[in-house]
Amino acid sequence: MRKPTSLIALTIFSLISLTGCGGGTSTPEESFIEGSGAVTFIEIVKRNPAPSLSGMTLTGKTFTFNPSQVAVVNVWASWCSPCRAEIPTLIELSKQYPDVQFMGILTRDNPATAEAFSRRLAMPYPTFIDDSLLIGFKGTLPANAIPSTVLIDKRGNVAARISGEVTLTALSKLIRKLEAE
Repeated sequence: MRKPTSLIALTIFSLISLTGCGGGTSTPEESFIEGSGAVTFIEIVKRNPAPSLSGMTLTGKTFTFNPSQVAVVNVWASWCSPCRAEIPTLIELSKQYPDVQFMGILTRDNPATAEAFSRRLAMPYPTFIDDSLLIGFKGTLPANAIPSTVLIDKRGNVAARISGEVTLTALSKLIRKLEAE
């Protein structure tokens, strides 16, 4: 008989489609799909509510997102090369846009390893360690690869996703567009 946590893990695993041609191995580094950088934007009238984002972070504190501001939610893992490569861009943008709430969701990673990575880069925004939060994006723009970045508008609706490594230009453009709404 499977434990409920195994079912949740399987659902998350299926939801974010991180299985790839890993040659039968089970290491995360060899069995993930890297995004292409494709941007998906949803028109205002077609947006659905983002899930509630609350929980324990890498720093051991509880954080709850208040959906009254634009938010950037980045799904990442410390072993993921494109994830590591985009973190400086996310840090820079979080400083350029102080009214935007940046958050991370750690997936398929060891929290201690990720926390050390986060501390080394001085990531100024919270990262949730409970990747079951990703289930809440299922009806909107789920994280379909890692890294994936989802943007939430001021009304708390999922507005956009970048599947793959973010660029300064693409993410800035989306943030400005959502702030202007």
